[in-house]
Amino acid sequence: MLAVIFLSLVVDLGLFSKSTSNSQTTLKSSLLRSLAWFGLGLLSVVSVYFLHPTIHNITDFKGLYDYQTKYGSHFLITNNLEESILHFKLSSATAYLSGFLLEYALSIDNLFVMLLVFQSFKISHENEKKILVWGILGAMILRFVFIYLGSNAIHQFHWVLYFFGGLLIFSGFKLMFQKSEEHVNTENHIIYRICKRLFSLKDSVSHPHSFFYRENGKLFVTTLFVVLLIIEFTDVIFAIDSVPAVFGVTTDPYLVFFSNIFALIGLRSLYFLIGFGIDKFYALKYGLSIILVYIGAKMLLEEYAVRMGFTHLHNLLIIIGILAISVFYSLKFPNQGIQQTNDSID
Repeated sequence: MLAVIFLSLVVDLGLFSKSTSNSQTTLKSSLLRSLAWFGLGLLSVVSVYFLHPTIHNITDFKGLYDYQTKYGSHFLITNNLEESILHFKLSSATAYLSGFLLEYALSIDNLFVMLLVFQSFKISHENEKKILVWGILGAMILRFVFIYLGSNAIHQFHWVLYFFGGLLIFSGFKLMFQKSEEHVNTENHIIYRICKRLFSLKDSVSHPHSFFYRENGKLFVTTLFVVLLIIEFTDVIFAIDSVPAVFGVTTDPYLVFFSNIFALIGLRSLYFLIGFGIDKFYALKYGLSIILVYIGAKMLLEEYAVRMGFTHLHNLLIIIGILAISVFYSLKFPNQGIQQTNDSID
């Protein structure tokens, strides 16, 4: 799976970055690329199904019981080893798929913020692509750190799960009631102010696509670098919600990591698709807020959920159901979204 991730990054962040003009980033190309990367994330569930027992070296009943004890996963273990491993595979594949869909949907909300940042700083289309390349690579590194620290914290201090649950409920209600912003205050942004204090900040007509440049022996930082830092800072804030949300689905760090990474692959293509009208799915915001509240509540009431027979399959069906209803409502009542946008502008 790591080889697939590496090759995907080479294709998406390498070959696609050769497109430098606005005319080359069309609705058709953005849609096809987004569908391709989304399909890759879905197909990766097959790899999880077949490879996950090998990753955890599960070959006997002891391995199955140890996994349940360590990660709190609840799958059926019978007297038949092959049948029990089959249940483990299905449970792992379902958990990955739930985490992937959740992370992918949440990333759309993060892309809206990126769009506002680029528009507020008047970043050109070509530079958007460049910033997104480094921004996504940085996001992957940050996710790895977040997942590593979160996994260790959860397995050493079980109460961290309750903290994550409360955080998700708070984030869900905050997302539900927050107003949509039309621009980012560039001069007063905390990252911009910090950069002005720490660096020599200056733009240059002769270096329109550079993060840094030297002039008379002095090193200058450009607005592009500041925007890159803002994008990374935005992803840190976003990860505070998204990573605990996936931990609410499964505490297996491998499943959390792969679901996050495959959701991030192709994020650049999805960003450009937003510019062609995917932002009309205004109800997705409310669907995501409901999902965050649901997962947070389930983390707080995990023992009762287990007694009621909740499994990864139930999580998957609930997540898919809420997302589907959100998309359907946006398409069925498009005037609602338009009216909301007009009201916010007024």
